[in-house]
Amino acid sequence: MKSLSVTLALVASAQAGLRFGCSTLTIQRMDPVVEPGMLPSAHLHHIVGGNAFNATMEGDVGERGTCTTCEMSEDFSNYWTAVLYFKHPTNGSYHRVPVKSNAALAPGTTGGMTIYYTPHDFTTDDLKNQPITAFKPGFRMTVGSPTTGTLDEAKGHIGLRYNCLQTLINRGPEMVDFPTQPCPAGIFAVHHFPACWDGKNLDSPDHQSHMYNTITRDGFTNAPPCPASHPVRMPQVTYETVWDTTKFNSMWPAGTPNPFVWSFEGSSGYGTHADYMFGWKGDSLQRAMNKSECFYDGCGSITKQVMSTANQCTVKDQVGEETDGWIDALPGMSA
Repeated sequence: MKSLSVTLALVASAQAGLRFGCSTLTIQRMDPVVEPGMLPSAHLHHIVGGNAFNATMEGDVGERGTCTTCEMSEDFSNYWTAVLYFKHPTNGSYHRVPVKSNAALAPGTTGGMTIYYTPHDFTTDDLKNQPITAFKPGFRMTVGSPTTGTLDEAKGHIGLRYNCLQTLINRGPEMVDFPTQPCPAGIFAVHHFPACWDGKNLDSPDHQSHMYNTITRDGFTNAPPCPASHPVRMPQVTYETVWDTTKFNSMWPAGTPNPFVWSFEGSSGYGTHADYMFGWKGDSLQRAMNKSECFYDGCGSITKQVMSTANQCTVKDQVGEETDGWIDALPGMSA
């Protein structure tokens, strides 16, 4: 399926949901959803959002956060994915791929991700027929799995896809695996989360079963009705990350396999995955979801901040290991 190829035109016609940037908060081995209390976690993550991020996170994150790298100043949630590395085709060493900001974000956004909360699709919200319930304090979920190892399994993870960017606004077709040739403007990774909640559990043992995905097509499409087992319709959360692979294009010999790997290693892009920790303050997200025919910022229902302020938000490096430059092994992995 073709991805959304012209971001600016898309946003201009959109009427429903939120779209905003969050600068990078930290890059370190911590995962309070899958490996709570483990310091360090098994593999490296790229994290954006509020400064309450820690190895263990329980309760109301929004009330504990004092700053956020997101444009929406009431959003102290955390959003994270694995980190992309370039594996040198000759000597096998690794170099972390930098992140660059997406198109049509607030000036000053540094790396990070583009975050979406959509109630229906990009042109309508249908709130009269499909009201949206915001997440509750303590809620968390994941999508995808680093253990996904086959093409068929990866195809089953609807909404977890890649694009070989021609430019930031010309994404080209969506792909299940990493591109097979150098990309002129980088590798684009997208993570769509499910939108149906069981209405009871803030988490589940696998961090996914309390949610249900009714989406059958990639892209920003409205999820079909929720089943009786998961009857509560939540916002459709999506992450977009632009990995700036361009500096490595000259090191990729023509005709050789893809040299990029996720921070958990693997030999393909099938294991792409993402974690979400809800942390909006008070009823701010619900106010935005209640606002009909509105896009970007809730039309005044929530507060924004300039990115120069957002970029001052930081957290302590609790692991203290080298993750950048040329390294012999991925962080946490044996050489």
